[in-house]
Amino acid sequence: MKKLLTLAAILLTLVGCTRERTAPLDIIPMPLGTQLLTSCFTFDQESKIVIEAPKEVAERITKYLGTTTLTLAPADEAYENRLLLKISDKIDGISSPEGYTITTDASGVQIEATAEAGLFYGIQTILQIIENEGGVPCGTITDEPRFAYRGMMLDVSRHFFDKDFVLKQIDALARYKMNRLHLHLTDAAGWRVEIKKYPRLTQLGAWRDHPVWKVWWNSGRKYAEEGTPEAHGGYYTQDDIREIVAYAAQRHITIIPEIEMPAHSEEALTAYPEFSCTHEPYKQADFCVGNEKTFEFLENVLTEIMELFPSEYIHIGGDEAGKASWKNCPLCQKRMKQEGLKDVNELQSYLIHRIEKFVNSKGRQIIGWDEILDGGLAPNATVMSWRGTEGGLKAASMGHKAIMSPGTHCYLDQYQDAPHTLPEAIGGYLPLKKVYSYNPVPETLDSTQAKYIYGVQGNLWAEYIPTPEHMEMMIYPRILAIAEVGWSAVEVKDYDCFRSRALTAVDYLKSKGYNPFDLASETGNRPEADAPVSHLAIGSSVTYARPYFDGYAAGGDTALVDGKRGAWNNNDGVWQGFIRGGVDVTIDLGQSKAVQSIGADFMQICNPEIFMPAEVVISISEDNENFEELTRIEHKIVRDDALTFKNFAWKGEAKGRYIRYVARPGEYGGWLFTDEIVVE
Repeated sequence: MKKLLTLAAILLTLVGCTRERTAPLDIIPMPLGTQLLTSCFTFDQESKIVIEAPKEVAERITKYLGTTTLTLAPADEAYENRLLLKISDKIDGISSPEGYTITTDASGVQIEATAEAGLFYGIQTILQIIENEGGVPCGTITDEPRFAYRGMMLDVSRHFFDKDFVLKQIDALARYKMNRLHLHLTDAAGWRVEIKKYPRLTQLGAWRDHPVWKVWWNSGRKYAEEGTPEAHGGYYTQDDIREIVAYAAQRHITIIPEIEMPAHSEEALTAYPEFSCTHEPYKQADFCVGNEKTFEFLENVLTEIMELFPSEYIHIGGDEAGKASWKNCPLCQKRMKQEGLKDVNELQSYLIHRIEKFVNSKGRQIIGWDEILDGGLAPNATVMSWRGTEGGLKAASMGHKAIMSPGTHCYLDQYQDAPHTLPEAIGGYLPLKKVYSYNPVPETLDSTQAKYIYGVQGNLWAEYIPTPEHMEMMIYPRILAIAEVGWSAVEVKDYDCFRSRALTAVDYLKSKGYNPFDLASETGNRPEADAPVSHLAIGSSVTYARPYFDGYAAGGDTALVDGKRGAWNNNDGVWQGFIRGGVDVTIDLGQSKAVQSIGADFMQICNPEIFMPAEVVISISEDNENFEELTRIEHKIVRDDALTFKNFAWKGEAKGRYIRYVARPGEYGGWLFTDEIVVE
């Protein structure tokens, strides 16, 4: 009789939730599949928890739940009004150990998974639903990630961020189902991890004579002894690292350390100059690959790193090696001759191969930036593709795992809104919408190659990010877009829906003491880029006396007359870039036309050496031989920290078929970028 009464009570409760729910869940990332009714279960003071899992799993989950708003007393299996967490050998529709199902009715909520990670991520879904919606919808949620690797990189070298800051970010990453935190621990600006065998790495290499990277970089780049008045910086002790690693593991996040080699190593080679080609401090950024002692040093460092970090992967950098000293170093040249290496690219590849062999001997694997492809890829290496997508696609086509992290979509150090509304950044324009639009698996890959796309990562380089508050503003909410790109199936993604959910997430993060970007007040794109512009030169033939740079071709030969105006970012595929000699183009209007205005916009952002022109000359001709100069504009270039735009134009009355537009660089050289030559 008691069971019949209970069933009747459940059925009565379900009467109010028989309508199909049409609104999407207010959570990030969006689950793979849902079959939901209107809300029908709410946790209350009588709710309890039942865990059907191995004892050690149950203990870890119970401990974690004690840190959340879902702290429930234990109960036996027969108890109703419960949260049931269950590990099963097999679940229909779930192939990943991170996947889960949630089944909800009037008696409670059941989360089922094949592994502890799946239960953990199911809990994150329930926590978000409760906090954002109150009640848990009746029905089922079936969910698993699209990619196994969903990461964020924090650059703690350029500016040091302490242990507590890292732990705080781990909490947020776990909430949104991210599972890798890549720490960029070493670079010219500071060595950030204690190595017992080489104490000078942190006694000297972790400290510099100015706290702000930009000032330090532009004023001598000197290091300082730990404890001296001028010393600014810091590092993680080995105990700090152990705490960070353990804290992350409890939240199913793997910490991946990066130890840069062979380049970006000025701090290490100032502390230990004997491992450079010249053996002089402050002279080299690249390790000497010809010196056997270099490999002894690197292997000793990596041994301590692997003792601290249990991650499968060890990141070894491999990017932006200058290699200049190797060409003149007797030891490097001797190594090349002995190993039959034809150039310095193969010498770098020799180092990567040798380090990989050592790391593999310890049961680990290496990741490197896509430059590790140069000279030949090490046999088991995973490539992190940052210079566009080409490196990752090449690695995948070779049967190597690739983590996609192109600067165009995943470099969070760029401006996320109109630059004049934000603190200084490195440049570019990467709004939330563009991050969210990224698909790590392009259509050019076949199904076999696509399997090697291991995941996606957002990178936050900290050259222009000196404070924790600024760092968090750059992370959130864009890392949430990376989270959904990495987890959610393409077919369930929708930006308008995501932005609405991101607004909720921003409010939550603020309530927890984070400092996210104020998405609700977003200014948006450069107004000129919102719609095409119509003018007399649209579709005209353009002749280039000086070529544009292939890497910034925009639309190619038609880019300057296609009606498209550029956004805040020179990487947007609309701005056309010129590096040598400036702009010198002639537009053929097809026939003689009366014109009243000829002008073009240019951008300036000095950090990446993009400047306004120093001189612009605009001319017109009927025969493409005899040109009448309409105007000559002189411009004084001033170096500053701002992103600015300026239109260089002529207005008046003229007639002709051919228009020549010349823009010359000034004393600083560098890049010129323009988006459209508008003729009216």
